[in-house]
Amino acid sequence: MSWLGVAIVVILAMALLETPVFTVIAALSIACLYLVDHDWLSLQMILIEMNRLGAMPVLVALPLFTLVGCLLTETRAPRRIMNFIEALLGWLPGGLAMAALCSCAFFTALTGASGVTIVAMGGLLYPVMRGKGYADRFTLGLLTTSGSLGLLFPPSLAVILYGVVAQTDIGLIFKAALVPGAFLVVVLCGYAFFIKWPDGRPGPRPRISFKRLNSVFWEAAWDWPLIGIILAGVYGGFVTIAEVSAVVLIYVVVVECFVLKEVSFFKELPAIIVESAVLSGAIIVILGVALGFTGFLVDQQIPGRILESLTAFSDSKLFFLAGLNLFLLGVGCIMDIFSAIVIVVPIIVPIAMSYGVDPIHLCIIFLVNLEIGYSTPPVGINLFISSLKFEKPVTLIYRASFPYLMLLLGVLVVITYVPWLSLFLVR
Repeated sequence: MSWLGVAIVVILAMALLETPVFTVIAALSIACLYLVDHDWLSLQMILIEMNRLGAMPVLVALPLFTLVGCLLTETRAPRRIMNFIEALLGWLPGGLAMAALCSCAFFTALTGASGVTIVAMGGLLYPVMRGKGYADRFTLGLLTTSGSLGLLFPPSLAVILYGVVAQTDIGLIFKAALVPGAFLVVVLCGYAFFIKWPDGRPGPRPRISFKRLNSVFWEAAWDWPLIGIILAGVYGGFVTIAEVSAVVLIYVVVVECFVLKEVSFFKELPAIIVESAVLSGAIIVILGVALGFTGFLVDQQIPGRILESLTAFSDSKLFFLAGLNLFLLGVGCIMDIFSAIVIVVPIIVPIAMSYGVDPIHLCIIFLVNLEIGYSTPPVGINLFISSLKFEKPVTLIYRASFPYLMLLLGVLVVITYVPWLSLFLVR
């Protein structure tokens, strides 16, 4: 075995021992760059890519939106939004389930982390839904799969990171993701509406109360401008993503620290800033060293070799998309979305473009796959987070999530083979 092979085996062992991701990727990049050319100057590629990454204006949005998500996690904003959606939809069959789906999607979009949504919103919603008569398996499946439901909506960190890696306009990605993201939510809400409950329908549904609707709307009066700023900034095209992130952060800090006073500016905010800095810093470091590894792959013509193998097997675009979905579901099952983006995107983008796949459409396919991968057995991370949070056997979580997984896979097929859904707002 060559020295490169030995190095790769050692690095994979490091990964299995749960060594930090950025360390594994950095070691892999250094080993490949040095041991192939046996020249330390080859390592300059990592520094060059880090410098190019740091020069991207859009990169500013990543730490700012991360801080916004960490800050809102410590407030009652998610609860206020949930109360409003419940008052709006609670009178419908499955209305509380719909409210839970929409609330989880909103919270995931803000935090960019599906596991956080299951822990934060699941603890709030599980006893409420069970108290309203929803079946245990139905509730567990809904809260497990809806944890990643908002990854396509602004200001999702996954979309921003994909745009940075693939060098694609992030505003266009958000516009393209609006309909597919809403489609996913609507399909699951339809399931909640029509499902025949295993233990009977939940108890009597409340009538719609305009008095309560008005009350909870004004309770969240300071939260609505936040949503308006994000939507107007992203879809209106008036400002860049980086500028939107700065405005949103200033607004959230002022409202939560000085108006609502749910977070202490001097006592709690510094700790939240440190937490968000660690998270965003880790992502940026992973991104920097991964781009160096990508440079090695391009230099060694790895994507071209993979493309040659694929085209020799089949030159059908439809067949390629089916294989891509299976591959990405596997990636989403075993890797977190940030690592998957920085490692896989640079490899698949040139291959997909050679098959005539639109780069914006490819982004939506990629993100939907990884979104579903979080809840895909046997090792989808949301399945284990849900098992720990709700203290249920993971096999029960598998069974509870299965109907939702089938629905999401059906939506994935439609999104994959009907590119119009992703492109009609941007083309």
